[in-house]
Amino acid sequence: MTTRTRTRRTVNLRILPSSMSVLAICAGLTSIRFALEAQPHVAMALIAAAAILDGLDGRVARILDAESRMGEEIDSLADAVNFGVAPAVVVYVTLLAASPAGWVLVLLYAVCIVLRLARFNALLDDATLPAYTREFFVGMPAPAGAIATLGPLAAKLEFGDGWWTTPWFVCAWIAGCSVLVVSRLPMKKMHAVSVPPNLAAVLLAALAIVAAAAFLFPYILVMVAIVAYLCHIPFSVRSHRWLADHPEAWDHEPKQRRAVRRAIRRAQPNRRSMARLGLRKPGRTP
Repeated sequence: MTTRTRTRRTVNLRILPSSMSVLAICAGLTSIRFALEAQPHVAMALIAAAAILDGLDGRVARILDAESRMGEEIDSLADAVNFGVAPAVVVYVTLLAASPAGWVLVLLYAVCIVLRLARFNALLDDATLPAYTREFFVGMPAPAGAIATLGPLAAKLEFGDGWWTTPWFVCAWIAGCSVLVVSRLPMKKMHAVSVPPNLAAVLLAALAIVAAAAFLFPYILVMVAIVAYLCHIPFSVRSHRWLADHPEAWDHEPKQRRAVRRAIRRAQPNRRSMARLGLRKPGRTP
């Protein structure tokens, strides 16, 4: 293989992550077209495809050592289109076209997504943040926000019309998603979640079930994913607070961190018992 051929192949690989971001933009914009053509199921599938591409492009860039400033800008633009503009228009066209307040709410959601992305980019350059904050998003990430916003539409496609498709509920739901997107709540990053080795087989089996459900019950899967993500928020907040109180534990391996948690948990009842008896820990003076 000549040097010129090797260089050309390297250049081709380096544009792969940006190509995936561009494909994601195309998927997001095309979802609007299908929503306008009264095909919301295709629109939802395209937004899901955009979310998958968004999750892959950054990892591919790191694997190929192809990260660049231009790629970061394209990725931010893709997120604004795919998870801000596209879901807003799809929900408005399919559920809120007859509601006077509907357009205001979808505008609010799209603006909140843009603000959330701007804050995310600003925090990347903030060197003053503690190391443990790398495990958390600040506010609901844009892909999760888009999927959550499409929840009422998924319910309509699965169950038909009901209270979940009424304008007042959809508007309230979009407002809630907008608040979560721009909130300061810490949300655990998926790649920061550790799985014990003895549960690896269980996780693989669960992934196989999810893959099958994506084809057999896609809208049920979307709703289950939304509920699961919302339920994880309190645990994420608790984990963030624990790491804020014990920042030295962030460098530990997951197994060691769990051991520290257990040791602290076992020590807490002893402290509370001593406090009730009016006792102090050995070595402490009044």
